[in-house]
Amino acid sequence: MMGVVATDSSTPSSTSSDRTDKARRGRRTRMTGAERRQQLLEIGRTLFAAKGFEGTSVEEIAAKAGVSKPVVYEHFGGKEGLYAVVVDREMRQLLDMVTGSLTAGHPRELCEQAAFALLDYIEEYTDGFRILVRDSPIPQSTGSFASLISDIATQVEDILGREFKARGFDPKLAPLYAQALVGMVALTGQWWLDARKPKKAEVAAHLVNLAWHGLDGLEAKPRLIGHRKN
Repeated sequence: MMGVVATDSSTPSSTSSDRTDKARRGRRTRMTGAERRQQLLEIGRTLFAAKGFEGTSVEEIAAKAGVSKPVVYEHFGGKEGLYAVVVDREMRQLLDMVTGSLTAGHPRELCEQAAFALLDYIEEYTDGFRILVRDSPIPQSTGSFASLISDIATQVEDILGREFKARGFDPKLAPLYAQALVGMVALTGQWWLDARKPKKAEVAAHLVNLAWHGLDGLEAKPRLIGHRKN
């Protein structure tokens, strides 16, 4: 009889242990509000990069996160809000990388640093770059790739302005050349995003080769040689 009693008493103990384990697992998966927000941002970033804004649904975002749709609305007000935050973060990341790379040095080296910064971002934050180069589908988005390129070009203007002044060129033309140089690197970066060859350092070297030697042989007053003059 003692054996029977021992067997009976072990059953509720085992059940209690199972419940405790389940409770512990539940506690381990519970997230704080900040953790949940970050999780949703990462999931949204991945889906927007792969499918675009229109191809991504709130249902899919919620399902990937293991939450209900209202949780997404609670944190971001909907898909548009989530997308806007993702875009804003990526724009700041890229701008910080480019502006942070422009340390003191020879102007040609500064061109190299800027080219490397953009290519580094493409390599390290591929999903983010894919999102940025898409046309923003929502008017209230915090910016666009074009506006970001313009912001980066503004940083380059000062470098070119000093170089132009030292060479006797009109520094007022620096913004035009800054847009051209940064746009060249950005468009090449879009191509390299999929091609991924030649290697990053080689791409940077060729970009700077074209930009620098183009600037090196710059005419103070360029002239048109074709029949069209205006």
